[in-house]
Amino acid sequence: MNRTVKVLLVLNLLMLSAILARPFVVAPIATAQSSTKVQVKDNQELVRMMDADQADRTPDDAKSIDWKIVGPRDAARLSRVKVFYSKNQLQTGGDYYRAAMILQHGDVAEDYLLAHELCVVAISKGDARAKWLAAASEDRFLMNIDRPQRFATQFRCDGLPNCEYHLYKLDAGVTDELRRVLDVPSLAEAKAREARMNRKK
Repeated sequence: MNRTVKVLLVLNLLMLSAILARPFVVAPIATAQSSTKVQVKDNQELVRMMDADQADRTPDDAKSIDWKIVGPRDAARLSRVKVFYSKNQLQTGGDYYRAAMILQHGDVAEDYLLAHELCVVAISKGDARAKWLAAASEDRFLMNIDRPQRFATQFRCDGLPNCEYHLYKLDAGVTDELRRVLDVPSLAEAKAREARMNRKK
C-alpha cells in the first residue's frame, strides 16, 4: 500500500471518527441551549390593531364603511406599524402577518410592496395565513403601478353610484395550481365572485 493511499485512509478514519463522536459532544450543548430558549410571543398591540382594522371593514348591521372615520384610523395604524418595523420590533410570524395586513390597507405602492415582503417573512416563520396575503399584496402593488395583476385577487369599481365591479386586468402567467398553493381561489372562482358582487347591486 503506497503512502498516498495510507494518508487518505487515515484522513477518512479521522473524519468518520469526528462524525460519530459529534452527537455525544454537541447534543448536550444543544439540549442545554434549547431548554433555556425563551418563547417569543406575538405582539399584543399588533393583535389589537389588526382586530380593529378588520372590525372597521365589517361594520354592524351591514352598514357601508364610513371612510371619513376609517381613513384616519388606517393612517394611525399604518404609522404605528412602520415604527415597529423600523425599530425591528416584529418578531414572530404572527407579527409579520398582522403588520402586512395593516400595510395592505395603505394607499401607496411602497406600502403594498413592504406588505408583500413581510408576508414572505411570515411564511418563512411558519404562519400559513400569510400565503393568500402575499399574493394579494403583490397584486395590489402591481395594480397601483398600473401593471396587470397576477393572482386575480383585486377588483375595481369606477367609484360612481351603482358602478359595476370588474376583475382588474390580469397577467395570464400564473396557473391555478400556483394560486392553490398560495390559498388563492382559481381564476374561474374569481370571475364567479365578480358576477356575485355585481348581482348584489
